[in-house]
Amino acid sequence: MSEHTDNLSSDPAALLRWYADAGVDEAIGDHTIDRFKVTPSAPMVLAPTVSKTTPTSAPAAVSAPVQPLHVSEGSATHIAQAARTVAELKAAVESYTGCGLKQFASRTVFADGNPKARVMFIGEAPGADEDRQGLPFVGVSGKLLDRMLASVGLDRATNAYITNVVFWRPPGNRAPTDEEIASCLPFVVRHIELVDPAVLVFVGGLSAKTLLAKAVGITKLRGHWYEYESPGLPRPVPAMALFHPAYLLRSPQQKRFAWRDLLAIKQKLDQA
Repeated sequence: MSEHTDNLSSDPAALLRWYADAGVDEAIGDHTIDRFKVTPSAPMVLAPTVSKTTPTSAPAAVSAPVQPLHVSEGSATHIAQAARTVAELKAAVESYTGCGLKQFASRTVFADGNPKARVMFIGEAPGADEDRQGLPFVGVSGKLLDRMLASVGLDRATNAYITNVVFWRPPGNRAPTDEEIASCLPFVVRHIELVDPAVLVFVGGLSAKTLLAKAVGITKLRGHWYEYESPGLPRPVPAMALFHPAYLLRSPQQKRFAWRDLLAIKQKLDQA
């Protein structure tokens, strides 16, 4: 510790205030972890098949990891596939203990909006505001998303449905690990199947890369239409990647591209 923190050691309340001012907002263990020695292997993230459609080229098939035929009872896939309604899936997610993030979170953040909406937005992971309220996109970036939706006649109260690829807030708002994403992915896939939207929108790079099974950035993924497929869907669903509102708050010059994508989404909905 520095000389300043040594002087604070006799005053725990003052030390806590010092840590808060320094940006420390999470206590996740009594001992530090040597990340150079701990290298857990993450399971492969499984995603349904997608294909990309551009105005100048025919759809190109994209190979995705093939899910094993055997699904063990009690696994995330088995639990998710057993759900026959969105309400049943929500209950299954809330009782699921296979994701390590749950032990650090205050609430399960399942979804918000109208599950019968024709467009489904899938974000990345809950933040502090979402963790407190149990709803996705309710902080500053959520307010921007609401304004973006309103600009094309959408709102979560009537004709939009919103969820994330991870249902619990990662400590300190860090990015979720591949293992954490993989533990939630069967529920996300089943969620899409049960909602059966006319259009899918992946909000942010993490959501887009996970569900499109593509290891490229959001700037290359956005602006194109893809076809999302999974066994529980009656047909491929048109899908587009959209810049995350949090990114747009940091990079407002990118809003013009987000506006173009929103107009394309509205046009697709009008045609569906």
